Amino acid sequence: MNRRHCAAAAITLVCALAVLTVPTQAFATPPPSPSHSPTAPADPQRKSLEEVREEIDALYRKAGAATDAYNLAEEQAKKQSGEIVKLAQAIVAGQAKIADLKSRAGAQAREQYRNGGLPPGAQMMLSDDPRLFMDGVNRVWQGQQAAKGVLGELTRTQEDLEAYTKDASSNWKKLEANRLKQAKAKKRINGQIAAAKKLESQLEKEERARLLELEQEAEYKAQTAWLGSGALKEINREASARGKKAVAFATAQIGKPYVWGAEGPGSYDCSGLTSQAWAAAGRPVPRTSQEQWRQLPHIAVKDMRPGDLIIYHDDASHVGMYIGDGAIVHAPRPGRNVTLAGAGSMEILGVVRPDR
Repeated sequence: MNRRHCAAAAITLVCALAVLTVPTQAFATPPPSPSHSPTAPADPQRKSLEEVREEIDALYRKAGAATDAYNLAEEQAKKQSGEIVKLAQAIVAGQAKIADLKSRAGAQAREQYRNGGLPPGAQMMLSDDPRLFMDGVNRVWQGQQAAKGVLGELTRTQEDLEAYTKDASSNWKKLEANRLKQAKAKKRINGQIAAAKKLESQLEKEERARLLELEQEAEYKAQTAWLGSGALKEINREASARGKKAVAFATAQIGKPYVWGAEGPGSYDCSGLTSQAWAAAGRPVPRTSQEQWRQLPHIAVKDMRPGDLIIYHDDASHVGMYIGDGAIVHAPRPGRNVTLAGAGSMEILGVVRPDR
């Protein structure tokens, strides 16, 4: 049943993309409106729509890479915050333990003072009774061992406390460094998205519609070339049980908007979608596409199955989930929603399998 759904989805996708192959009027800018003079000279500085599309795509690619940096810094900051809390708890416990050990050591010293400087049991060692003498020897030995134990434990606890304090200081420095990275990445993301939106806002309504067509045509051309290479011929594998759960979660998010840094439930960025899908399947994976590529097992394209993650671009800045029949589900970029696309519609870096 699931395969039929995947196949139906893929067929729908192919049919939709096929519409894009119908010849359309190719133009760099829309024809002049009646209010413009038909003999007005063209602006030689004006970029073609294809150039604008490529520039916008490049800006969103850079924003995607910066989003990965932001997400990684955020993940590391959360981890370091958690470590600092644990260390603070260990420091408090260590301080309480030191206070207790010092109290015990003080009690032993006071008892020895009351006995005229002799340790417990030493008085009995002075007895002529052999049994009392031996009992005194044993008590002295036990007292000495207890004192050594208290002092040794006190030393170890103090050393641990110093180490905890040093680690906490180090984690604070890392936390601040990652917060700085987050701030810089956020500034880059917002700047690049704003630049892309500004370019789009300068276009006429007809140009924006044509821009979307050009974007879809570029994806279709890349997907057709990928399929034409024979990449899909050997791919006919069933998803694992967890892979099916991950695919079900990811496809259920179709139509929700892309928001950078988002992990659901109302919106996602590309790796937010894939990481949450696999978390829902019971297999947590790294938060960012770059870390997914770095840490998860790599799989040959010919061996991939539904649920595997396809990493895109040479900087691993984008990720989608393979759902079968040559299609992926992914969160494309700002201004777009979670959707289906051809697995080969972007430059494939490689494939990883979370549940290998």
